[in-house]
Amino acid sequence: MATTATEPKADRDERVRRVGGLRKLLDRPELGAIAGLVVVWVFFAIIAPSENNFLGMATTASILNRAAPLGILAVAVALLMIAGEFDLSIGSILGFTGMAIMIAVTPVDAGGLGWSLLPAVILALVLALVTGLINGWLVVVTKLPSFIITLGTLFTFRGLTIAITRARTNRTQLGNLDEVPGYELFRSYFGREFELLGAHFSISILWWVAFTALATWILVRTRAGNWIFGTGGAPEAARAVGVPVRRVKIALFLTTAFAAFFVAMSQAVEFTGSDTLRGTRREFEAIIAAVVGGCLLTGGYGSAIGAALGALIFAMVQQGIVITGIDGDWYQVFIGVVLLAAVIFNNFIRRKAASR
Repeated sequence: MATTATEPKADRDERVRRVGGLRKLLDRPELGAIAGLVVVWVFFAIIAPSENNFLGMATTASILNRAAPLGILAVAVALLMIAGEFDLSIGSILGFTGMAIMIAVTPVDAGGLGWSLLPAVILALVLALVTGLINGWLVVVTKLPSFIITLGTLFTFRGLTIAITRARTNRTQLGNLDEVPGYELFRSYFGREFELLGAHFSISILWWVAFTALATWILVRTRAGNWIFGTGGAPEAARAVGVPVRRVKIALFLTTAFAAFFVAMSQAVEFTGSDTLRGTRREFEAIIAAVVGGCLLTGGYGSAIGAALGALIFAMVQQGIVITGIDGDWYQVFIGVVLLAAVIFNNFIRRKAASR
């Protein structure tokens, strides 16, 4: 009796678990941010008066211009949160380094140092990195929660910003940066605008995209990215396999400090000045943007792209409130509601993904 042989199936390693499309989708940290972005866009597109044209290029430019500074901060904060830490001082560092630049370039007879812009920017960068190093060192040495450490430095550097500026200049706002030698060079890279379809876009948008792409590449494609996830997800296990957990955390605090410096410098160049209250509450908005983008408060999970989308949601709401004429006080209500909704949604998605 004849038998027919069947062709053997392609070899498949049964040790590798097959993951379905739904599971892959649920595993993406950006899922909640994408859904929120669509909902907010549709909401304002429907209720905005037709004469204000929420869908127009000018409104799009305004939204992106608003989102870029927060997006740069949120991406850096997201990396730190994935590693299981917080930086509440990022807004104070922003104000501190911005005023450091302005005091350095202010004429001597007005209480400043009379420097040109390049050495002033270098001074501000050094101050920012020293601040980030202090934050990181205190966290890893004292083993106190980073929430407490950076809350202390938040008030310390905000107070120093106001006290030093008033003591030297008797003012809280300094300007005329465009009259300082070296300004045009910095303006061409950090304060310029470009026109597209009749709308004016800030060059900071390009920097925001570049920082987001770099952070995403680090997280997804490099060993340092694995270290960041391991540091936040299972620090003891990560340390046991050779991950330099302490150095990772210090490096990420330096990253958030650099992001604050970069935004401070860019805004000082763009607006030709700074003030002692710049950056106020930015630390909370950056953290919330990261949470909206999928970062867990417990660490070990998150996305730079999600944090960038979270910043975009914030900017879209701010611009939508202006266009629709809604009372601006409702913006803070939105922040609180979005934070709670994002945390609940992220936990729900993670449980669903784990169960599947």
